[in-house]
Amino acid sequence: MSEPTIGGAPAPDPDENRRQVLYWRLLARLFDPEEQASLESASLAVVEDVGLPSALLDPQASVDSVVQRHPELATEFDGLMTPEPDEDGARDRAAEVRRAALASKVLLNVFASGSGTVTAEQLARWQSDADWLERALGCRPGELRGGRGGVDRAGGGQGVGPTGTGFGGPTPDLSRLIPEIGPELGSIEAGLVKRMHLREVLADPALASRLTPSMSLIEQLLRDKNNLSGVALANAKALIRRYVDEVTEVLRTQVEKATVGELDRSVPPKRVYRNLDLDRTIWKNLTNWDPEEERLYVDRLYYRHTSRKTTPQRLIVVVDQSGSMVDSMVNCTILASIFAGLPKVDVHLIAYDTQALDLTPWAHDPFETLLRTKLGGGTDGTVAMALAQPKIAEPRNTVVVWISDFYEWRTDELFESMAAVHRSGAKFIPVGSVTSSGRGSVNPWFREKFKDLGTPVISGHIKKLVHELKTFLT
Repeated sequence: MSEPTIGGAPAPDPDENRRQVLYWRLLARLFDPEEQASLESASLAVVEDVGLPSALLDPQASVDSVVQRHPELATEFDGLMTPEPDEDGARDRAAEVRRAALASKVLLNVFASGSGTVTAEQLARWQSDADWLERALGCRPGELRGGRGGVDRAGGGQGVGPTGTGFGGPTPDLSRLIPEIGPELGSIEAGLVKRMHLREVLADPALASRLTPSMSLIEQLLRDKNNLSGVALANAKALIRRYVDEVTEVLRTQVEKATVGELDRSVPPKRVYRNLDLDRTIWKNLTNWDPEEERLYVDRLYYRHTSRKTTPQRLIVVVDQSGSMVDSMVNCTILASIFAGLPKVDVHLIAYDTQALDLTPWAHDPFETLLRTKLGGGTDGTVAMALAQPKIAEPRNTVVVWISDFYEWRTDELFESMAAVHRSGAKFIPVGSVTSSGRGSVNPWFREKFKDLGTPVISGHIKKLVHELKTFLT
């Protein structure tokens, strides 16, 4: 059947018009908080026409509150912006209108963050809405902002799902923009945290309990920790501890998977039941099969080797703690503590700005380590190198991980000392950023120098660093 026409031209598609109304309202709201009466009334008619609650158009209603009243919508939000292509290529325009209404709600709640002072309740609501946006993009809550669940996401923060047609196409597919959306969410959250009267919130246990730990919040707490005392300091420490524990749990799984050595067959297997190799035992004893009795007589039991080869290794982690490296400082402090807990891995941790601090005595405890850092200030890597070089006792058995944006003022001197470490036989790994979002700039002079040296800068997701360390520590 041919499509209806008016005067020889295709007739307007009602569902396409409805979808456009919803997106025009979204854009209007994003750029101007004042509501446009005609768009609001038209959008209300569209939402009601497709059987969705009018609360989707209420800017004050969180996605959580909408889902609590209409729990059937929860599954629709999951993967909302990574739609599966229709097998027959046909478009379900009515379904697209419904998705447009849901997508508009979550996008507006997250990206129209308002102005003025922010309360603990408002921050918690925004974080919850951001969780729903991440779920809509096919990610775990907290993942794109460098939070609780996303460290082990496959692809290191790259887009997932079908390529789709983008925001302006038939369905709202933003998966290709995930690398850009993550840093933007982190920036919005950081702005909300800065607009809070954080010290007053921390001084009230009831308000502090509403805060959800995130990288933006932890950064502010670490910067302000010397100005806190009493209840406020205790609540700040509790939030830092919660965040550290949550991220540590995720990273520990990554490290444990990555640091498994080869089986050491020179060590006899333990003769315990859990190591019994039943298949091999049966195979080796098949000659003892008695067909008359239909019984297998076993002369010898065979056991699996479980002992793995491990070589004592020294891991020296040097972290730039200047203001631009907060995310890396937190992640690498946690990562160093995990490696410090592995058998036969000797971990040393150094933090620096214009002065260097040897944090090795606390390397096993990222919480205590972070409380001893002083974020911000300038950068002079030569002072950190002065602490790191004496620790390289056996170069062939040492890896030096240097995390910085490498914007230094004694560039030639620092690079020459790094090149000397590399030439000594130690494995030198320069890291431009160890963030969850992958955002981070690196001094292009240093980037080219490291490339020429044969030690290119790792920049991006923390999984890349775990992978590099795996090849050395196994």
